[in-house]
Parts: sequence; structure tokens; C-alpha cells
Amino acid sequence: MNPPKTDARRHHDPEVRGFASDNYAGAHPEVLAALALANGGHQVAYGEDAYTENLQSVVRSHFGPTAEAFPVFNGTGANVVALQAVTDRWGAVICAESAHIHVDECGAPERVGGLKLLTVPTPDGKLTPELIDRQAYGWDDEHRAMPQVVSITQATELGTVYTPDEIRALCDHAHAHGMKVHLDGSRLANAAATLDVPMRTLTNAAGVDILSLGGTKNGALFGEGVVVLNQDAVSHMKHLRKLSMQLASKMRFVSVQLEALLARDLWLRNARHANEMAQRLAEGVRAVHGVEILHPVQANAVFARLPHDVTERLQKRFRFYFWDEAAGDVRWMCAFDTTEEDVDAFVAALKEEMAR
Repeated sequence: MNPPKTDARRHHDPEVRGFASDNYAGAHPEVLAALALANGGHQVAYGEDAYTENLQSVVRSHFGPTAEAFPVFNGTGANVVALQAVTDRWGAVICAESAHIHVDECGAPERVGGLKLLTVPTPDGKLTPELIDRQAYGWDDEHRAMPQVVSITQATELGTVYTPDEIRALCDHAHAHGMKVHLDGSRLANAAATLDVPMRTLTNAAGVDILSLGGTKNGALFGEGVVVLNQDAVSHMKHLRKLSMQLASKMRFVSVQLEALLARDLWLRNARHANEMAQRLAEGVRAVHGVEILHPVQANAVFARLPHDVTERLQKRFRFYFWDEAAGDVRWMCAFDTTEEDVDAFVAALKEEMAR
């Protein structure tokens, strides 16, 4: 059978590779196949379709029998919807100073969600009960936004990973203060792959109340999910999703992608591969004199420090971002489709530029 024709044309070179973000990667072929499978014919809109219904059982196989999934368009939307679901209008969210909700979402939790973020500086991107206590006070003070939620990221924005015991300690501490726990899991699969544990071990089994479940960074074309783990912690999720402009009319095309990732082990295969490529990259970089790796490489990110002029020359050969331009810190990300040849070529280019 001949492939369908299109008037669209390719506008990029598929051989060009980069290390800027795992969002740069395309969609995994198995995800594209799932989208084609879901296409054709009519299905009820706005989440009443067979694919979204089936997604619930898939999600419960990972996160327990009471879990409920709400597919959304993107990660910022997932975080804003999830945080609104577990706060009052006067509520505040305690998070790491480096948290994505604070640094990279253009103020959406505050401007769109109406939430106050109470940030805490951390050396490695990870909160602890002691760090939470820096902001966990003033519940009866009407002059201060009320701390109601602790939000953590797994894996963190600095590429580090919480252990199950660390998450349990955070959840127990937050719950003892009457607060709920949100987990930004845009790279939850990478953390689970690193620790070789099921995703439930890092979420509902550890006491997390609500989860933003990533898809795009791990092979989806688009789409994430809000997963309610503690039904008693939330209310009116359907209304919040619509109010936040995250209700997809053709939701089957989000749900089937999450099914493709989660029904068997594609989520794990993709995450393990990305992590392995990050380890290969770190090993190669460590052999380059004058380059410093800044944080433990525990997921699919490598943070490094190198001379500013070297970075600028290297960026002309491979796309990647400064993390802290003043300090010379950079971030290199690996994806499900990063190859050993990609990594080796990048390390060779780094060596060449450092030797100039």
C-alpha cells in the first residue's frame, strides 16, 4: 500500500543532532503507530472516547486501583491544573528555587493558577523536610499565603533523583503539617529507570497525592497527564482542566500516546536508553581536561562547566543551552533517540574545541 500523499515538505535535516533538550527529539515510531491506529472513524470528543477510557486501566496498573488520569496538552498545563486541584485561592506551594514551576513556566502557576510559590534554595535541586520548614509556617496568619502543597520534581531540574525513602520522608512531613504533595514527573520515567523501581514506588506508594506525568520528553508527540493518586485530596478536576484550557477535543490522540508508552515497557526502554547515553556522555567528558561535571549524573542530563569561548564555538556544531552563562555552566540532555555515535561525535568535538 502506498503511503498517503501530502503537500507538506520536510524543512529540517534529520541527520542534525543536538543535546539541548529531550524535547528536541521526534516522536517514537511506536507512538506514531499508535496515533495511526487511533485515527479514522469517529470517536466521542472531550474524553468520552474508548482510548481515554482504556487509559484509566493502564494508568491504574502503574499507580494503583484508585488512580485517575486526566490527559492534558503540555507539562505547564499539567502542573497548573494539578496544583490548582490541591489548593485554595489563598494557598501557596513550597518548591525548590530551581523548580520548573518557578523558573521555566513564565509565571503560569502564579498568573494562571493564582498560586503563590514559596521557594527554597537547594544545593542539588532536592527538597528535604528541613528545607521545607523554611517556608512551612504561618497557616493562621492572614497576611501570608497559606502553605498547602509541597511540589517536588523527579528527576530534578539539576538531573538528580530522589530515592523512595526521601520522597516518603517528604510526604510524611508535609502531611503531618496538613499539606499535600505534588510531583512534577516530566522525567519520572528516567528516575524510575535509574533506581530500577516501578513508578508507583516513587509516587502513590511513597505518599504523593497528585502527579504530573510526562510523555513528550520520553517519546510522545504531544501530551502529558495529571494523575490523581489521592482522591480525597482533590475536587472538580474536570472543571479545572477545562478552565485552564487543557481539555483536548480530540483527546483520543493524547490518550493513545500515553497508552503506547505505558501499556508495556516503552516508557522504560526509552528512559533507560536516554540515561545510558547520559552516562556515556559523562564518561567521555570526564576524560577532557578543563571540563568540570557539576552534579551527579543520575538521569538523562549532564551539567558541566567549561570556558565561555569553548561553549560558543561548540554550540555552532551542536545545539545546547547555557544553564548559568555568567558562571559558564551548561546543560546537555540525552533523549530516547540519542545514539552512541551522537555522543562520541559530541565528545570528539568538545575535545577539539578545548584543545584550540
